[in-house]
Amino acid sequence: MTFTATVLTLYPEMFPGPLRISLAGRALEEQKWSCETIQIRDFATDKHRTVDDTPAGGGAGMVLKADVLGSAVDHAIQRQPRTPILAMTPRGRPITQERIREIASGPGIILLCGRFEGFDERVFDARPQIEQVSLADIVLSGGEPAALAILDACIRLLPGVMGAASSGTEESFEDGLLEYPQYTRPQEWEGRTIPEVLRSGDHAKIAAWRKDCAENDTRLRRPDLWERHGGTPDQPASGVQRKK
Repeated sequence: MTFTATVLTLYPEMFPGPLRISLAGRALEEQKWSCETIQIRDFATDKHRTVDDTPAGGGAGMVLKADVLGSAVDHAIQRQPRTPILAMTPRGRPITQERIREIASGPGIILLCGRFEGFDERVFDARPQIEQVSLADIVLSGGEPAALAILDACIRLLPGVMGAASSGTEESFEDGLLEYPQYTRPQEWEGRTIPEVLRSGDHAKIAAWRKDCAENDTRLRRPDLWERHGGTPDQPASGVQRKK
């Protein structure tokens, strides 16, 4: 089954963009996934193909029109009726690795990319199946970069895309923690050596060290994740101490 990505955008030339190269690019050539774009402007009905208008109540910028968006969304849903549709907006819920994994296990994804001051809210009221998602607590010039990031996150989880089967599971967020730190050769660089435990060959000690590092780094760098994982801000991670 080919994972089908459909992107609603004012800038279809941005896709597949960087996803033409590396793992995603090879998977695209092998037809493990496909990408098509829908030009939102095609659904404007006036002679100027207008997609936006001034905000009701006043304010700076322009807002994407509900009638144009509704028609574009309906067209996409008609083509892929059982596919989740996500709208890129800083007002949305933060996307999670768990949700990415759910999407990647399905038939595909529809991504709605905003521009200007965002979407007329009525399109979400009228089309409640649209999920409003945010990539991070940042504001971009448009939803396209966020859509590319979400697509990349999904594509790498498709069967046969990554080389090692464990590559998709032993990573940050997969178990609610940040990933443990990684090292490779040379053994010594600028006076810094690979931690001795990683050179010990003792797989149990290595696993314990990695678990301890993941817990400590999550507690210190992402206390929000640590709390959701069940820890408290002042609770030290259990396990061996990190050795340099």
